[in-house]
Amino acid sequence: MRALLLAAGLGTRLRPLTDTVPKCMVPIKGRPLLDYWLEMLTHADAGPLLVNLHYLPEQVRQHVAGSCYRENVVLVHEEELLGTGGTILANRAFFTDGPFLVIHADNFSRFDVRGFMECHRRRPAGCQITMLTFTTDTPQSCGIVELDGDGVVVGFHEKVAKPPGNLANGAVYIVEQAVVEFIASLGKPFVDLSTEVLPHFINKIATYHNADIHVDIGTEQSYRSVAG
Repeated sequence: MRALLLAAGLGTRLRPLTDTVPKCMVPIKGRPLLDYWLEMLTHADAGPLLVNLHYLPEQVRQHVAGSCYRENVVLVHEEELLGTGGTILANRAFFTDGPFLVIHADNFSRFDVRGFMECHRRRPAGCQITMLTFTTDTPQSCGIVELDGDGVVVGFHEKVAKPPGNLANGAVYIVEQAVVEFIASLGKPFVDLSTEVLPHFINKIATYHNADIHVDIGTEQSYRSVAG
């Protein structure tokens, strides 16, 4: 299965660390964050992997070129940020052969990729997306989901003051081509997946729970919790 790793963000919440290093390259236990994604996906036989770049792209290019994953990685540069949905649309020709992974590569996560893909294959009828979920200690800072008895998303609460639980969207998805078609129907280049696409697919999003580790390293405190 092909995958899109979203790695073009500016990482403003991690400054000054990201003044000189793109967020996907910040070190976690001595290795760039991006390496953990490339390793986990490659070992699960996922690929090829498309990585979008924008901020300090040459660091990523040089690292990938010298890595053992280079044969499984395609890099694409965004002159202007397109949003998570816009990046999918701009690269739709790369994903024409069925479902594919969409990953916010600025999170640190460890889970069974093959199990995730199998969950999507066995998803409830009518679902066009499978979302990775995790349990968070800070639900106010996350997108919190509500599920029905089949694990399908029936409610979505994006960073609200009093969320109805602590089951969070991990910003890792497997999406069908119907999602790409919907993004295209919006008729604009910049599209945000969380606010403009996911709400349209409520009741059509299956879930797979990550009970291992998933950390949004968007703040210095959360980054330090896994940096080692």
